Amino acid sequence: MSDSRAVHLDEAEREAFLGAGGTGVMSFANGEGPPHSIPVSYGYDADTGSFFFRLAYDADTEKPGPEDVAVSFVVHEETDEGWRSVVAKGELQSTDDDDVSTEALEALRRVDIPLVDVFERPTVETDFEFFRLRTDDVTGRKEAPPGE
Repeated sequence: MSDSRAVHLDEAEREAFLGAGGTGVMSFANGEGPPHSIPVSYGYDADTGSFFFRLAYDADTEKPGPEDVAVSFVVHEETDEGWRSVVAKGELQSTDDDDVSTEALEALRRVDIPLVDVFERPTVETDFEFFRLRTDDVTGRKEAPPGE
């Protein structure tokens, strides 16, 4: 990102950029210290505007528990037309919770969460949990075309 201006992505551009899934960075609020940030894969359902995540939680994990912790999630990419990014903020909700709607579970079936192997053991030996991001705010920005 050089010396460039940013403009907002409209909803159609944001949905096209996010697709059905990909990778980004999730940051967990961490009290008085810096946030805990990790690369994650995500699924996105444009019908509901929902982000879904497959997160590993085991005995040696460093990430905070997902309950009632504010998170931000960033997807970014450099393209031939310039950079693009989407930032979503909110809280994670387990898809196992009783109050997760049938609509959200249907949306989870429509997304494509890539399985990215960043673990020190085979992924078949890793326990994953699925979460939906209850968003408080979603913004998208892109590099302004030259002359705008």
